[in-house]
Amino acid sequence: MDRRDFLKTSALAAAAALLDWEDALAAGRHSAAVGKPLKPWKKGEFQVHFIYTGVAESLFLIFPDGTSMLLDCGDLNALARGEKAVPVLPHPGKLASEWIARYVERVNPAGKHVDYMMLSHYHCDHGGTEKFHAGKLQRGGGDYFLSGFSHAAEFLDFDKAIDRCWPTYDDPIPLLDDSTMLLTHMRKFYDYMSKERGMAIEKFRLGATDQIIPLKGACPGFSVRNICANGRIAYPDGSIRDLYAERKKSHPERLNENGMSLGMVFSYGPFRFYTAGDFSDNWQLEDGSIFQIEDAMAEVCGPADVAKINHHGCFSMPEKLVSALQSRVWVSCVWSQSHNAAPTLARLSDRNLYPGDRIVCPGIFPARRREKDGKRSFMSDIRRESYEGSHLVLTVPKGGKRYSITYLSAADESMEVKSVLDFKTTVKP
Repeated sequence: MDRRDFLKTSALAAAAALLDWEDALAAGRHSAAVGKPLKPWKKGEFQVHFIYTGVAESLFLIFPDGTSMLLDCGDLNALARGEKAVPVLPHPGKLASEWIARYVERVNPAGKHVDYMMLSHYHCDHGGTEKFHAGKLQRGGGDYFLSGFSHAAEFLDFDKAIDRCWPTYDDPIPLLDDSTMLLTHMRKFYDYMSKERGMAIEKFRLGATDQIIPLKGACPGFSVRNICANGRIAYPDGSIRDLYAERKKSHPERLNENGMSLGMVFSYGPFRFYTAGDFSDNWQLEDGSIFQIEDAMAEVCGPADVAKINHHGCFSMPEKLVSALQSRVWVSCVWSQSHNAAPTLARLSDRNLYPGDRIVCPGIFPARRREKDGKRSFMSDIRRESYEGSHLVLTVPKGGKRYSITYLSAADESMEVKSVLDFKTTVKP
């Protein structure tokens, strides 16, 4: 053994000494996965796929029994954003909704059949738009545009939709259309899917734990709690707080759609996952202070091992909410250079808010942002695998005592594994 081999062996031994035997075995398994296609979902696993397109937000969830849910499926003309755009992957020759549907077919144990679909709120980056589409058809006696969920439904079969304000579209006030909204688009979609394809539609029940459930078999320890909707939050004891009660008096015609987002906490044994769309808003109170609705969310969410960052990390996640979630892993869906703003990342990285290691996993952290923020302390919490664009897969094995984050190449449809990180679930207070 020469000096170089000796130093290499010593370094490996030192690294191994920092790991317990379970972590060492897991690291070995995961290193063998790199460079190969993602292995199929296994019964008993809870998976969340954060699908990167560079255009919009979309999560695909597989429950431990194989029940599936597509949470958001947006489309917009991202390239028109110019310098604010991020790479559209695999390429802009197809709409994001088609790339999303193709991804779902590859990983879904039921192929084209998806049990639940859910629009977190009425913004086009989450559900599509009539202004940017793959085609215009004549359905139901009028124009029908293929964008977002309506385009994905040309490839997938949705069994049930869960919506924040169907069928009257007036909770908490009548919904309106504008350049970012999609009321007309979603109404046409729901009408067509219910009448012609038999899709059931339900209104999201705030506070419920029995609406989003496994449909294919028993899943001991798995549950979904609905924690926010239509500007309200639900406490564990069943009580409801209307965050916009006073705003509805002073601004009765328009409320921030982001604050209407649907949110849930998924539990699997001791493991917790938090997601709440773009839940964010703030306004000035009579005493001059600023009310952050995310501060109220901190009262109902509880700690979560993995949390999706609200509003793409765009001036969201105040200190109180970060301190409440205390997440080991933060994930965000990105379609703009302005996402994961530096003040947000600084709060997520702040060890004064809660102690311990953490990682931040944006779908992409592009070169322009790295050049701008490269010397900021939060950069050490961002994995390099996120730099060029990745799908991210959260996998929680049966029992929920461990979980992993897998980075997949988004440059093509190979599903090639770039990296796998393994974690132990924390004990919640």
